[in-house]
Amino acid sequence: MKRPIKKVAVVGSGIMGSGIACHFANIGVEVLLLDIIPRELNEVEKAKGLTLENKVVRNRLVNDSLKASLKSKPSPIYNQKFASRITTGNLEDDISKVKDVDWIIEVVVERLDIKQQVFEKIEKYRTPGTLISSNTSGIPIQFMSEGRSEDFQNHFAVTHFFNPPRYLKLFEVIPGPKCKQEVTDFLMMYGEKFLGKTSVLAKDTPAFIGNRVGIFGIMSLFHHVKELGLTIEEVDKLTGPVIGRPKSATFRTVDVVGLDTLVHVANGLYENCPDDESHDIFKLPDFINKMMENKWLGSKTKQGFYKKIVENGKRNILSLDLDTLEYRPNKKAKFATLEMTKTIDNVVDRFKVLVKGKDKAGEFYRKSFSAMFGYVQNRIPEISDELYRLDDAMKAGFGWEHGPFEIWDAIGVEAGIELMKAENLPVANWVTEMLESGIKSFYTVKDGAKYYYSIPSKKQEKIPGQDSFIILNNIRESKTIWSNSEAAIQHLGDGILNVEFRSKMNTIGSGVIQGINKGIDLAEKEYEGVIIGNQGPNFSVGANLAMVFMLAIEQEYDELAFAIKAFQDTVMRLRYSSVPTIVAPHGMTLGGGCEMTLHADKVVAAAESYIGLVEFGVGLLPGGAGTKEMTLRAAETFKEGDVQLNRLREHFLAIAMAKVSTSAYEAFDLNILKPGKDLVVVNRDRQIATAKRYALQMVKDGYTQPTPQKVKVLGQQSLGMFLVGTDAMEKGLYISEHDKLIGNKIAYVMSGGDLSEPTSVSEQYLLDIEREAFLSLLTEKKTLQRIEHTLKTGKPLRN
Repeated sequence: MKRPIKKVAVVGSGIMGSGIACHFANIGVEVLLLDIIPRELNEVEKAKGLTLENKVVRNRLVNDSLKASLKSKPSPIYNQKFASRITTGNLEDDISKVKDVDWIIEVVVERLDIKQQVFEKIEKYRTPGTLISSNTSGIPIQFMSEGRSEDFQNHFAVTHFFNPPRYLKLFEVIPGPKCKQEVTDFLMMYGEKFLGKTSVLAKDTPAFIGNRVGIFGIMSLFHHVKELGLTIEEVDKLTGPVIGRPKSATFRTVDVVGLDTLVHVANGLYENCPDDESHDIFKLPDFINKMMENKWLGSKTKQGFYKKIVENGKRNILSLDLDTLEYRPNKKAKFATLEMTKTIDNVVDRFKVLVKGKDKAGEFYRKSFSAMFGYVQNRIPEISDELYRLDDAMKAGFGWEHGPFEIWDAIGVEAGIELMKAENLPVANWVTEMLESGIKSFYTVKDGAKYYYSIPSKKQEKIPGQDSFIILNNIRESKTIWSNSEAAIQHLGDGILNVEFRSKMNTIGSGVIQGINKGIDLAEKEYEGVIIGNQGPNFSVGANLAMVFMLAIEQEYDELAFAIKAFQDTVMRLRYSSVPTIVAPHGMTLGGGCEMTLHADKVVAAAESYIGLVEFGVGLLPGGAGTKEMTLRAAETFKEGDVQLNRLREHFLAIAMAKVSTSAYEAFDLNILKPGKDLVVVNRDRQIATAKRYALQMVKDGYTQPTPQKVKVLGQQSLGMFLVGTDAMEKGLYISEHDKLIGNKIAYVMSGGDLSEPTSVSEQYLLDIEREAFLSLLTEKKTLQRIEHTLKTGKPLRN
């Protein structure tokens, strides 16, 4: 059924409502954002002599909410320009406008009576056939749509976004009792294809899937933490990146989300799930009740499990002692079990080691994982008929790298059962039946697709919806045609190769350079095109800085020069090979990762791409063709009669200020991505499949190898301007002496050196002086201090 979504109405402009409105604006949809009118004037309005009838007053709540949302960090919108796609109004003057929209989303307060009143208002003006959904996280659907028309109920569902809507991928769809199947199918498709979400079909049960399992996990941990005598820092160390969870782990996450939000959901589960075998887990521990009384709710009240203070001009973070409920200095957490996993790069391979630990950490993992396994096995078929949906919900809604059943598989199904038995937890009949039938895991991968154990059919079935994706985890074993320790090449079919980085943090070292060159070699001889793409947390954080630092300290300048030249040559090969090259950046795409992006024939960027040339922060300039490329891109914008110096200055500042886009769309503003050539995909799971499609199209259209370009440089004309500027910045104490030195080096390269007049030069000419400038900075003590500080702390040093 064809159903274009050109305009949506979002009713309710709180944090969630404004966030949802912004995300629809992100994908190009026109949005009508509505809220109630104020009941009384504020002081500013009184001073201006306004009345409650004034339009500014009547739209104050919605406008203030949207403005606050747009100012918040991280931003809910890909580019501030996109906010123009949102029109605001109120529920009295503008409710009739819902007749012109394709989808109405209710995001008002979690009270059934208020939701019913809103739906009654909406139905007076809603055009039959219009989609209508609620973002509720707990109110039963059947009650919300009671008394509404047949057409309303046929098109009514819950579409539950997770906060913040831009960043968290979970999109739970819960159809109403009379919702048409075609509407459910459409919402599932739209969430995945257009909103970039992981669409998860859930049943109308309390807290649906994500919050039911997620809040159990947190509440279970609250009970374990006291039992095991762990500090909050220790728990956050154990439940963070080491097991593939966000850096904020558990207690920091609760502080960010708000303890009151967690308590609201936990209380709802305690009241509404009396038959849950873990019912008592949802009962709040004493220390949580005390924190609620004290209004220690987290970031919103400036203190929760952690508290930020300023002493002697320095910011410090205190931690809550759960026994005394007093704040104390932060304690470093260290466990022997975690030390054993330091050499294990793949998170999935750590779980077997973690549960065998002999210390408190091992005990913690055995208790928490067995509790989670015991819980999720019993939620089928209560909250979902398919086990993979529980894993999808936890990965997309809580940022877990692996879902509960995937972790159970990693430990081993039988080993997981032993953990449960040690904690006196019964094993569900269906798990026992699965093992008895000879199936030893919940998931298998075959023929490039992932299969899950279906309880009704008692066999492995293919997870639906994979045809739109290329998931490297599913094809790596069968499609890899070459590999080394830092890179691998997969044949994606139809002659298209993919070069995948697999170094730590996807840093670019000699192994990655070898992989890219091998991929292009193979494609030029036997295949059709090359994609540079991976599915790690980040595309690449840049060159292997530790290696650069080591060589510089040892004054191995010839080796450094060779390595930089190899990097430059590889990046230039991406542009001038005889086959199409596509780079697929996502997440952090910094330094060398950005330089690769700049040189591809085409970029297929994930919307959440943070791209920039950040070398200035470590006392360097972009030395992998990045400075050359920004000079070329500035020259491409030169027009007769235009102030060419201004164009060059913009590109100089992108490097000198180490600007990083906060989304792929902002990368267009920085001239890192090019309109008409490069494109953005909202769903990262589709990225490599989309890149393959474009590579094939380029081959089909008759790809021609590009010819090297000449670059117009301005010589002394621009160099003089830059040198005067950096001198003034230093005198004004805006930059340090070393900042000035780096800035002058960048200026020299981007001016083409000390040429007496504007000249057209080759790219190789610029690459040579770029490399020379890069090497000269590596002889500077202050640059080495910056690199060392960044390697130790992860933060830049200003010296």
